[in-house]
Amino acid sequence: MTYTIGQVSEMIGLPISTLRYYDKMGLFPHMKRVSGVRQFSDTEVDALRIIACLKKSGLEIKYIKQFMDWCVLGRDTYPQRKALFEKQIETVETEIDRMNHVLTLLKYKRWYYTQAILDGNEERLQTIQSEDIPEEIRAAFEELHPSV
Repeated sequence: MTYTIGQVSEMIGLPISTLRYYDKMGLFPHMKRVSGVRQFSDTEVDALRIIACLKKSGLEIKYIKQFMDWCVLGRDTYPQRKALFEKQIETVETEIDRMNHVLTLLKYKRWYYTQAILDGNEERLQTIQSEDIPEEIRAAFEELHPSV
């Protein structure tokens, strides 16, 4: 099956200008053109899904281009491709850990202000002990109040 650039833009959720840029960068080495019009196949659509995943993982376009070049070179580049994904997994896991930490802090402050609203002030909260904090946000409290 073939798709127009507009159809692919709608399917993948990327602007047409981005698809043109990716094509200009050489990310679709086997894409056919009919009378100069790009004809995206399922191969390019699948590649776009991987490209989008790699972009979301924080990989720069020059490294995505390298990955796509490795794909063209064939099976001899399997180790490099695998190493790239291993590195991106590590990057994403680190970011997830960081964001989970941020989320815990946000949940703690939400709990804190819920209690302040219920109490009508922050007085009780100023002297609260770690064991009086819900377990799921206790680590954030302890990080913010290391001496308590």
